[in-house]
Amino acid sequence: MRADRLISILLLLQVHRRITARELAQRLEVSERTILRDMDALGGSGVPVVAERGAGGGWSLVDGYQTRITGLNAAEIQSLFLARPPRLMADLGLHQSSEAALLKLEAALPATARQQAEFARRRILIDTRGWRDPAESVACLPLVLDALWQECRLRFLYAREACDPAERSGDPLGLVAKGSVWYLVAQVEGETRTYRVSRMREAEALDEPAVRPADFDLSPVEGGVRIRLRFDIEEEALQFALSFGANLEVVGPAELRAKVIEAAQAILRRGAG
Repeated sequence: MRADRLISILLLLQVHRRITARELAQRLEVSERTILRDMDALGGSGVPVVAERGAGGGWSLVDGYQTRITGLNAAEIQSLFLARPPRLMADLGLHQSSEAALLKLEAALPATARQQAEFARRRILIDTRGWRDPAESVACLPLVLDALWQECRLRFLYAREACDPAERSGDPLGLVAKGSVWYLVAQVEGETRTYRVSRMREAEALDEPAVRPADFDLSPVEGGVRIRLRFDIEEEALQFALSFGANLEVVGPAELRAKVIEAAQAILRRGAG
């Protein structure tokens, strides 16, 4: 609905201060022409939106303007109380803080809205562990997270199977949880690489600022991120690639790419039969 979209634009402008029409169109899944019409509507209703041209330009609100639109609909309330896998929160050391924040949020909601939160909590459980829980150690995860928050370089020992631990140092870019397994995405020796947190040893945040590529986004709206992964055995790489389905493309080596395609085709033939 257009009214919901106008509210979303206002909140996005307030959070990001300046955002382009293209970014708004991608976030809200409409055309840029629709965004421009929405901006005209906001301006006509008295909202002080301004556009700046050129590099670094975009749409913004006049300094000091604050919208007071904070209402949540039923679906938004339910999503807030569902999007918190307890295992992953505990890994990050945020389980108690997450519970406290949700308790405060629930207390601040009106009675009818609290019913929506309770409705979702009683009917849907999100468990990221899988049926075969690897129970991997994530002792280094708090140190990695601290380096991310402090935006400083990270040094650690990385142990691969059948190999002695080797020292690595680089710029941490983000953390990814695939099921119950944590991975660090980092810029090391000029390349974007991933490291399984359970294989990290003796992690240490360095007193050096991390350098983050300006265009790096851990969860891009469209397109993808090319990364290099290292596996000890080919079968492990094959199973990893297949676990992502259509969300991952193997670009090399050619032998692995061919085996992924062959395995995917076998799955399709088995399903068709």
